[in-house]
Amino acid sequence: MDSTRSHRWRGINHLALVTHDMDATVRFYVGVLGMRIVATIGTPSFRHYFFELGQGNTIAFFEYADAPSEPFSKPAGIPDTRAPQFDHVSFDLVDEEALEDLRKALLDAGSDITDVVDHGFLRSVYFTDPNGIALEASYWITDPTGHAALSFDDERIFADPDPVPAVAELQRAGELDRVPATRLVDAPTSRIDDWSAPTP
Repeated sequence: MDSTRSHRWRGINHLALVTHDMDATVRFYVGVLGMRIVATIGTPSFRHYFFELGQGNTIAFFEYADAPSEPFSKPAGIPDTRAPQFDHVSFDLVDEEALEDLRKALLDAGSDITDVVDHGFLRSVYFTDPNGIALEASYWITDPTGHAALSFDDERIFADPDPVPAVAELQRAGELDRVPATRLVDAPTSRIDDWSAPTP
């Protein structure tokens, strides 16, 4: 195997995390952290929303309808066996050719990898690293990041037919009515009130 091969990586396409409350997540990441929501996917079983960190780079959250996670919080850097917030990380590639080249390299190395999955605004393959970490490699078909303005009417990237109230507020007024406050925790906890302050 050629260890000098380059797959033309561009960065992190998205870090996929899990939320138990997508509406609060939109309000925090858009209303507090100032990120733009740049894409939504909605199905009967899950929502998957993307927030822009920089051109080509996003953080994305899953909210599962029929498999709710037990929410908890912990201080950064403190291990805990209940770490359901992380789902997978997606590395960003430049185009379909780079995606196919990577897929071939993984197959040549004897690794399992999915066929290319078309999500509408990006295409991806899924595989696992030697630590059991779920990985994805993606490239943007329609890159919603780095643009001055986005249209919530663009169903290629805003594809949730039943968005959470926060997205409806952004569609309607261009801003959020309210945002959540959060608290640091000193130790692992499952009590949402320990890290999430009531919203006024």
